[in-house]
Amino acid sequence: MPGITSYGAYVPYYRLTRKAMGGGKGERAIASFDEDAVSMAVEASRDADLSAVDTLLFATTSPPYAEKLNAAAIAAALSLPSSIRSTEIGSSSRMGLGALLMGMDAAAAGRHALVCTSDVVVGAPGGSREKGGGDAAVAFVTGPDDEAIVRLIGQASATTELLDVWRLPGEKFANQWEERFGAEILGPISNDTAKRALEDAGTQPGDLAAVVLDATNKRDVAGIPRALGLQKEQLADMLEANIGRAGAAHAGLVLARVLDSANPGDKILVVSTCDGCDAAVLEVTDKITTGRPKRSVDRWMASARNDIPYNTYLKWREILPFEPPRRPDLDRPAAPPMQRNQHWKYGFYGSRCTECHSGYLPPQQVCLTCGAVNKMQEEAFADVPCKIKTYTFDHLAYTLQPPVVSTVVDFEGGGRLTCEMADVDPASVKIGDQLEMTFRRLYTGSGVHNYFWKARPQR
Repeated sequence: MPGITSYGAYVPYYRLTRKAMGGGKGERAIASFDEDAVSMAVEASRDADLSAVDTLLFATTSPPYAEKLNAAAIAAALSLPSSIRSTEIGSSSRMGLGALLMGMDAAAAGRHALVCTSDVVVGAPGGSREKGGGDAAVAFVTGPDDEAIVRLIGQASATTELLDVWRLPGEKFANQWEERFGAEILGPISNDTAKRALEDAGTQPGDLAAVVLDATNKRDVAGIPRALGLQKEQLADMLEANIGRAGAAHAGLVLARVLDSANPGDKILVVSTCDGCDAAVLEVTDKITTGRPKRSVDRWMASARNDIPYNTYLKWREILPFEPPRRPDLDRPAAPPMQRNQHWKYGFYGSRCTECHSGYLPPQQVCLTCGAVNKMQEEAFADVPCKIKTYTFDHLAYTLQPPVVSTVVDFEGGGRLTCEMADVDPASVKIGDQLEMTFRRLYTGSGVHNYFWKARPQR
């Protein structure tokens, strides 16, 4: 049986309280102005074991490019081999679990698939999607049974043509039909799909350690606990209070949180409903204790800042018009230099002198320390810890989260870089702070996204 061999998750640093949106309890996770579905997918995937990956599946309903393989940028940032097979799916938030099931199919065929799902959920101001949505990403690597920390033991699906949630090309906000209508149709379908998945697994509802119930409208799956006779303690926390529903990533994100504390032998039912339903029954293996990522979902959630004003959030999502900076427009990134420097720009590969072991970012051919020429070897710096050597606040450079914190960072083992900082309170910055690198979108110029790396406080 195929299964999950490793996983990782990512929750953005910033939160927006529902009180700031006009009322309500709790908060939702919001991607920073320099994050999108691609950058968050990269962050989630970095905690997974990618050493054997030969297939990449990317699921999102908020792709940065409508026509261009977004998965290619993910593969480049993760330094995956160019021989991988890449597939991108979207149009429905159910595609997160759908992509994981496709990854299981790939594993059954002998492949190792990286399944990453990520979404930036934008709702019309004052609407339920704005308050109830959230931004996050999750990644799973699928492989054979003998490597699995979680194996797939049962599944079922249903596809239904229904006008429930939809968004036309070019529209910023999704539309939703009257909620009772969707629940009337999708409720029985969800119940039936969950039952069929349990039958396929040969599992009784009472044997389930956790149940993940995800839907665009939670009423669509509200009848499953009664239909299956589930107990309250079996139902997973759907993270509504502190993250919100993270679109295509949500079912996987809640599953990742369940796996963070699961025990060998636990059985988990995951249901995702939208335009039909997908359901999977998973069984945790004894490899789970050594297969968890460095950062749990709870750790990501605990590292947060929730004092972002509502109008700032609206500017980040380009909903609220505002006066542009009185500066020339940013130049569009050019294709030839991006292609030539792809390993540096996306994979964050520098160089190290083989004679004196000095490190360089960006990569160099001549060593400034010993003078050696063409004695460099490539070295990945994306996961190397670094610390602040010096820094400055730039109040003139334009940014949606002023001021720009520009810093010189020193990497462990040698190497120095001048870069921007992300996810930081300027008042807390000081020399010697420990940092880590994060993949971000620097800016978008004339319709081209310019991705690179920034430093952030360790999370």
